[in-house]
Amino acid sequence: METVSVQQLIEAGVHFGCRVSRWNPKMAPYIYGRRNLIHIMDLRETLRGLLRAQNFLYHVAAEGSQILFVGTKRQVKGVVQDAGQRTGMPVVTERWIGGTLTNFSVIRSRLRRLEELEGMEESGTIEIESKKMASTLRREKKKIERNLGGIREMTEIPGAMVVIDPAREINAIKEARRLGVPVVGILDTDCDPSVVDIVIPGNDDALKSVRLLVERLATAVEEGCANRREQAATTGGERGEQAPSGDEPRPTRGNRAQDLRARRGAPAAEAGAAAPEAGA
Repeated sequence: METVSVQQLIEAGVHFGCRVSRWNPKMAPYIYGRRNLIHIMDLRETLRGLLRAQNFLYHVAAEGSQILFVGTKRQVKGVVQDAGQRTGMPVVTERWIGGTLTNFSVIRSRLRRLEELEGMEESGTIEIESKKMASTLRREKKKIERNLGGIREMTEIPGAMVVIDPAREINAIKEARRLGVPVVGILDTDCDPSVVDIVIPGNDDALKSVRLLVERLATAVEEGCANRREQAATTGGERGEQAPSGDEPRPTRGNRAQDLRARRGAPAAEAGAAAPEAGA
């Protein structure tokens, strides 16, 4: 699994936090110090969180579960979109639609409506309507495509969620926690780390910083998917590939999130084992 060096993190500006006046006191364990009026994050904690997140996402992808990437900031939309295209995973780059997870059946119905409108446009049926109605239908199609196009291939509740700036995407995190979906967060010093399961402290505003971290996470997902395909090929078949995703009940995801929170609250052996690697 591809790792990142401290020098790469520094060059990308991952260590720069927010202004001291905007900090969240819960981020104190992840702060190294301050420079002028800016907090500097502890890159050892960044490496530790990144290693944990890579390992976790690798196993989620290897199990055949989908991973939802969420980032609606203007400067990071392109990075999130690229990660979704690389991994084939769903993304949310526009505003989070309330009920995307908790009211998933309604979201799926809107996506079916999108397919219906696309079919009308391809067949030319939409031209039979009046000009006003045709314009209304095209606007409806454009709106659904803009808001939900990134998750049209998401057929079930995801096995994990990667969020850039949890303070901005708090509604997405609330829905994920309600359903027991584990959350990996890239968060700055103005965020609350207690709302995510795996904390990756880092600059969530700078494009270079977010790109570096998201690309490493996307690589781990790609490797997990590749491992999944290899296992399916060796066991011979599509049946082996489809069984885990269909048979895995929702409480399994909840247990996974609870285990992550319990391990983060206790002096975890995993975090201790990752520390020497980060120092190296």
